[in-house]
Amino acid sequence: MAVQGSLTVERMCQLLQVSRASFYRWLQRSEPVREDMELRVAIQEIALQHRGRYGSRRIVRELRDRGLRANRKRVVRLMRKDNLLAIHPRAFVTTTDSGHELEVALNLARHMKLTGINQLWVADITYIRLRCEFVYLAVVLDVFSRKVVGWALARSLKAELVLEALQQSIQQRQPAPGLVHHSDRGVQYACADYVALLRQQGMIPSMSRPGNPYDNAFCESFIKTLKREEIYASCYRDLEDLRANLEVFIEQYYNRQRLHSALQYCSPERFEQQLVVAGDIPLVPTIDFFRPPNSLKVPELLA
Repeated sequence: MAVQGSLTVERMCQLLQVSRASFYRWLQRSEPVREDMELRVAIQEIALQHRGRYGSRRIVRELRDRGLRANRKRVVRLMRKDNLLAIHPRAFVTTTDSGHELEVALNLARHMKLTGINQLWVADITYIRLRCEFVYLAVVLDVFSRKVVGWALARSLKAELVLEALQQSIQQRQPAPGLVHHSDRGVQYACADYVALLRQQGMIPSMSRPGNPYDNAFCESFIKTLKREEIYASCYRDLEDLRANLEVFIEQYYNRQRLHSALQYCSPERFEQQLVVAGDIPLVPTIDFFRPPNSLKVPELLA
């Protein structure tokens, strides 16, 4: 405790006719209250900054970056007291139509061991409900950095939707040949135009196993985050209003600000920048297939 003028704690206790022990017992009771208030203010600032999107884990990490230490149980208690708990998710609905006779690619993604960006992209489509209509969002995600590298929004599930998202991804990233592109077995990803664009860019198609959503879990996870933290928390006037808000969420918030637990609580943009600063040279990703005894050896390196 700071000295008041020239008076020491001992002298002030003598003037007030209280023991020093009583003073320190009072101080111990009042300091936790003051500390709680400082912590609550910081939690409120973080929650407001991220529009209620952050749960307790990310708030704990943000507090730590600010030099404030608090365990998760304490943060949850204070968030509950201030009604700052994150928005709860709703049920997830799939839009995959795999009932077609088009060629289906082998699943390479689940066997890959990544060493850098632009080695594995995953793509998916989801629906968004507006006041008077349903619209559809296609996204392309770089698995290594979890960055959204391309997206497109339309009123139709036609192949043009996913083609626009892929073309945007190629324009922004300019990947080298050999990148694996993984998706579900939807007709949009298996159609001739989409496969032709992949081959033109030297990309290798990969598709999920039937009835297994875990093969495309990275893209599913992003879509769940998008709906919980943006779509369900907002009300949009029309398609263009939705498009403008999605651009802010994806390009400015998710890619550049939102802490990702799988990236040591870095944003995707910062994670990729750290790779550049560190000078890490990405090696060729490996594919690790299960080899039964006495079987032919499968090449380990991706051509």
